[in-house]
Amino acid sequence: METVPPAVDLVLGASACCLACVFTNPLEVVKTRLQLQGELQARGTYQRPYRGLVASVVAVARADGLWGLQKGLAAGLLYQGLMNGVRFYCYSLACQVGLTQQPGGTVVAGAVAGALGAFVGSPAYLVKTQLQAQTVAAMAVGHQHQHESVLGALETIWRQQGLLGLWRGVGGAVPRVMVGSAAQLATFASAKAWVQERQWLPEDSWLVALAGGMVSSIAVVAVMTPFDVVSTRLYNQPVDGAGKGQLYGGLADCLLKIWRQEGPLALYKGLGPAYLRLGPHTILSMFLWDELRKAALQVQHQRA
Repeated sequence: METVPPAVDLVLGASACCLACVFTNPLEVVKTRLQLQGELQARGTYQRPYRGLVASVVAVARADGLWGLQKGLAAGLLYQGLMNGVRFYCYSLACQVGLTQQPGGTVVAGAVAGALGAFVGSPAYLVKTQLQAQTVAAMAVGHQHQHESVLGALETIWRQQGLLGLWRGVGGAVPRVMVGSAAQLATFASAKAWVQERQWLPEDSWLVALAGGMVSSIAVVAVMTPFDVVSTRLYNQPVDGAGKGQLYGGLADCLLKIWRQEGPLALYKGLGPAYLRLGPHTILSMFLWDELRKAALQVQHQRA
């Protein structure tokens, strides 16, 4: 498979995912609120202001205004740029050295690239989650951090918790992105190859990438949602003076507490919004990445 230089893939991957984020961020806000809902049940302060996708969208708009549906957008764009820039750069390097041509190579390359991307983008995801959770008292679920802006949030976390505080919750983020990235890149490549083999569509048609993105979106949501719920809880929980989480001790502790207190289905909280966010995001980002790569390859051929 022809590839573009890794540095070009960094720019293309980050750009494609940032464009997709603009359209899908409102669903990310709703998903975050639904995933935090029920967290305080064990302490007797449980409330459920969000019920279902459509009702939750309306509830957010009423409480925070229409612009409230784009809460955390700046942090989301920063996260998408950092995480996916690193992820696609590393994946492109793996393609360049031939790793993805080996059995299971696409899965391994996707997982490693995703883990590195998640680590680099973790501070931005932390701030994004906390900003998206913030709302008026009557509609609040989860801890309210009262940040004013992305830079203000980063400064507050740095001042109160130190440098390591910016990577709080990374233990939940890395597995989440690892499995999501492995599923996304592996199924996208396989689905594209399968569609091309069947010759249902012209080989260079944009519909091939679209079909691959659709298949990939289903796999991503299926494996990623439980980790996504845990990640949201870890990032948004309050911390003590030492920067230690007050609700969860880490990935395993959070999984067990959700399972015991809210039931196993709670690990798929916000599944509808999660698919409606991750699905279109996966389809759009992989489609845009593929089309941008085609354009870059055409430019390379013209210069050759």
